[in-house]
Amino acid sequence: MTVIDPDTKAGWVPETDDESEVDGAEEMPLSMRLSIADTLTLGNATCGFMAVYFTTTGILIPHLTGSDETGMARHSAATAVILMLMAAIFDLFDGLVARKLRSSPMGAELDNLSDLISFGLAPAYFVLVYGMVADDAHQRVSALAAIVVLLAVVLRLARFSCVTLKDGMFQGMPSPFGALTVVSIVLLELPFIPTLLAIVGVAWLMVSRVEYPKPRGILAVAMLGWIVAAMGLLAAWAFDAPGGQLLLQTGCALQVVLGAVIPLFATARRVNTFRDNRREARAAQLP
Repeated sequence: MTVIDPDTKAGWVPETDDESEVDGAEEMPLSMRLSIADTLTLGNATCGFMAVYFTTTGILIPHLTGSDETGMARHSAATAVILMLMAAIFDLFDGLVARKLRSSPMGAELDNLSDLISFGLAPAYFVLVYGMVADDAHQRVSALAAIVVLLAVVLRLARFSCVTLKDGMFQGMPSPFGALTVVSIVLLELPFIPTLLAIVGVAWLMVSRVEYPKPRGILAVAMLGWIVAAMGLLAAWAFDAPGGQLLLQTGCALQVVLGAVIPLFATARRVNTFRDNRREARAAQLP
């Protein structure tokens, strides 16, 4: 019990002989303890913030100040995207660690907030800066596309927290996959209108009802291998290695193709399942 001293107006706690009461007061609440998975999740958020930092200092500010250092912009763009890829690795492993060990009561909230930074804010900001520095881009239209990407991730994460789906499946394109697809579209350096339409299409897929498999087992290993390979392509491009530009565009094109093909396979699977169910229902009705 806290008592206010009438002379000093300060609070003091009377002495107690019950050591358990003192220990209980000093013990950190369970909800405030961070697990190993939570630490990985915070690494995810840190990578997303640093991606915004490098996009600002290495691309936007040199453009606004009239600097012609294209090499610096290329290095910063590559660094920003590599940081988003590292955030995806943290996001992949924090779920695996949480399932193997344990997660704190804050785990789910930390994961959503970190994903919003790394896969919502960072790619949306990348699109916004693209609209400011690209020769054929329109700044206001790019800002609108960036808002669409950000809101799509916000809605997707909110729905993920509220909707219960069957085990092993996501509803809508996962935000890490969507963020990397959006960035890949920008790095392809296509004309402005196709770039804009593709970005909006990815945003729609993130809030759609298309089912995507969760990265577990072999799929998680394949995803990790793809992320590491993408980092290598970005590094080759950043250091102007022979064929680095072609390698980067090839990797970005593959990422975009995967983003377009997976929904087609998922839709075809749903159609086939629906047909099989109807066929079985008709067969059951026959005498």
